[in-house]
Amino acid sequence: MHILIAPNAFKHSLSADKAALAIQEGLRRSKLVHSSTCFPIGDGGDGTTAIIIKHCKGNTEELIVNDPLGRKISAPYGLIDSGRTAVIEMASASGIQLLKPGELAPLRANSFGTGELILSALEHGARNIVITMGGSATVDGGVGMMQALGARFLDADQNELTTIPADLEFLNAVDLSALDKRLEQCVITVWCDVDNLLLGSKGSAAIFGPQKGASVEDIKKLDAGLERLAEVALLQTGKNMATVTYGGTAGGAAAGLYAFLNADLTNGINHFLELTNFDAALSKATLVITGEGSIDEQTLQGKGPFGVACQARNKKMPVIALAGKVPLQQHNGLLEYFDAILPIGHRPTDPDSAFAQTESDLIRTAETLGNLLALNKSYIYL
Repeated sequence: MHILIAPNAFKHSLSADKAALAIQEGLRRSKLVHSSTCFPIGDGGDGTTAIIIKHCKGNTEELIVNDPLGRKISAPYGLIDSGRTAVIEMASASGIQLLKPGELAPLRANSFGTGELILSALEHGARNIVITMGGSATVDGGVGMMQALGARFLDADQNELTTIPADLEFLNAVDLSALDKRLEQCVITVWCDVDNLLLGSKGSAAIFGPQKGASVEDIKKLDAGLERLAEVALLQTGKNMATVTYGGTAGGAAAGLYAFLNADLTNGINHFLELTNFDAALSKATLVITGEGSIDEQTLQGKGPFGVACQARNKKMPVIALAGKVPLQQHNGLLEYFDAILPIGHRPTDPDSAFAQTESDLIRTAETLGNLLALNKSYIYL
């Protein structure tokens, strides 16, 4: 038996790399005779860029940029394909992990720093720009990014808006005349890990605003600002930010880049698996183990484990998922793709304790799983 271990990151606790190694260690401790390969995955969320650089043997560049609140920080991005392709993780420059809980400020947190990373990639000669957008601290429709690239967002008096995204409801026009000309020769691909639209009750402000510190009143203001941005974009570009699938990703940044920079919005995990040649690793396996912090019905909307399971299913290969949180009731949709979904918790506990115990819980669960697989093999040969 050769097992392919392909987990996503376990949010707030373990990177995909460490999760894969924990599962591998648990299997090693078990009675199962097997071999295994670790193939950590990323679907556009935190840590995706580092995994791509490792898989593709790329290089990491470091740049001093503005964080979501305008403070100077060092942020990395990757160059692969002999420097022709840049892989930029929005979270590294504009991520929520860069802010302390008391610093969350969704009405003034912006994505300018991510735009600075794009500029640096252009200066290094990259003409394919991949942007992974999970984990952002912003709900600015990508305006901060585009300001860094030369765009100007103007009110009715032709004055540039100063506080983004709080001032977006006063937007009257977007001046693209000074936009970096190198973007015209670029292919920009945005990897999305959610499929929400931009506006409304299931839009970027309503669904993701609260976790970025937005109050009920903030959400109304943010949604109104994004709606105004979409109206102006439709008039100037003919592209409808409000209706594009994945547009709500990263506080509407995906929709903004779609409208003003002709970015292609796509499901992150599918492109990740293609870029890293996952199929070659899968072809050598007899069983796949995947997982992430939570496996639920949202997993089926394009999360990393779902992408892994789809490819395994195409080869009629069994898939087992491990997660910190699983549905209380059997979910038939999930069981179409996962042969078994196992929770890794072993005792009642609070979330912070569960996060701290993720590694040991993964090791223990994988060891138990290995012993069960060994027992099953023994009965087959009786």
